[in-house]
Amino acid sequence: MVALIERSELREKLLRGTPLRVKLGVDPTAADLHLGFTVVLRKLRQFQELGHQAVLIIGSYTAQVGDPSGRDKTRPQLSEAQVLANAEQYLSQACRVLDRTRLEVRYNGEWFSRLGFMDVIRLLAKTTVARTLEREDFTQRMQAGTAIHLHELIYPLMQGYDSVMINADVELGGNDQTFNLMVGRDLQRDAGQEPQICLTMPLLEGLDGVRKMSKSYGNYVGITDAPHDMFGKIMSIGDGLMWKYFELLTDVPLEQVGAWQAGVRAGSAHPMEIKKTLAGTIVAQYHGGDAATAARAEFERVFSQHALPDEMPDYTLREGGAELDVVRVLIEAQLAPSTSEARRLIQQGAVSIDEVKVSALRVPLPAAASFVLRAGKRRFLRVTRASEI
Repeated sequence: MVALIERSELREKLLRGTPLRVKLGVDPTAADLHLGFTVVLRKLRQFQELGHQAVLIIGSYTAQVGDPSGRDKTRPQLSEAQVLANAEQYLSQACRVLDRTRLEVRYNGEWFSRLGFMDVIRLLAKTTVARTLEREDFTQRMQAGTAIHLHELIYPLMQGYDSVMINADVELGGNDQTFNLMVGRDLQRDAGQEPQICLTMPLLEGLDGVRKMSKSYGNYVGITDAPHDMFGKIMSIGDGLMWKYFELLTDVPLEQVGAWQAGVRAGSAHPMEIKKTLAGTIVAQYHGGDAATAARAEFERVFSQHALPDEMPDYTLREGGAELDVVRVLIEAQLAPSTSEARRLIQQGAVSIDEVKVSALRVPLPAAASFVLRAGKRRFLRVTRASEI
């Protein structure tokens, strides 16, 4: 937990002995969830286990605006059809963490679709431009000369209005959400409700150990990733980051984590072995113990013994000619998220064909009917010429 606003108010609510309505809003801007988002989902699950009512707000309208929190540019706007398609996947994946039988699910289109233009004007009158521009992300964008569009300014009001409509006692969010959560408190007071408690959780750094985990940055671990992919990705994080992953993503007692840390500092424990425990624990949470055991065995066989994995995706090479466009294959096979990332991998010597490093963006086409393209330590691709199929 990063912040609790206000602790005394939460204590007062709890002493009444009535289950609290604990809100979490999600904007289905993509089809899949990653481990970074499970940090706050796990906190909501804890409230469920303590007997409180979890309320998951699916932002069928707010997702079409786009939360500006922590963003240095405007989010692309999505259609309602895109949002609803993503929402179905979101809910299914969120319930890998949450107890669906004790979850109230609401779509905020339920109330926003009924608002007329005068209703929107009245909502906008609840705050000022000056207060909205106090947000750190807006301040940074103005200083950088980056555009801020008017629809972005109303997002906090929309999120706060959700709290009014479901009469939230507590709202959860990442620590970049504090401003939005506080707007909810203001709108609830104005509506004659008791203001919600704001509880924020830390943002989880992604695989690069620098930026928050995000699909946009390509540094994420999806909760639907295959077990061996999930295991390998987690093994790629820096040793110092694994302690935070233990704390935020697992139920391993902090006393045990502290003992492991002490062992690493003393030289009596190897961080690689502890990280394998971390990876196995997380894989087991989403795929089961047998899958975790198999993923660990595969990792050790491939990375400790320098063997090729038993299974890898296939790619059919349909281009003719004497050269292989390595960048295009990396992108089309989703071994790299962008042209710039593909180029970077090649320049850093992280790409190989049949274990021979690739040093150019285009290389002579291998004579073999099929070959293995490797990107980084854990991404493999079996490439076969179309004429050989």
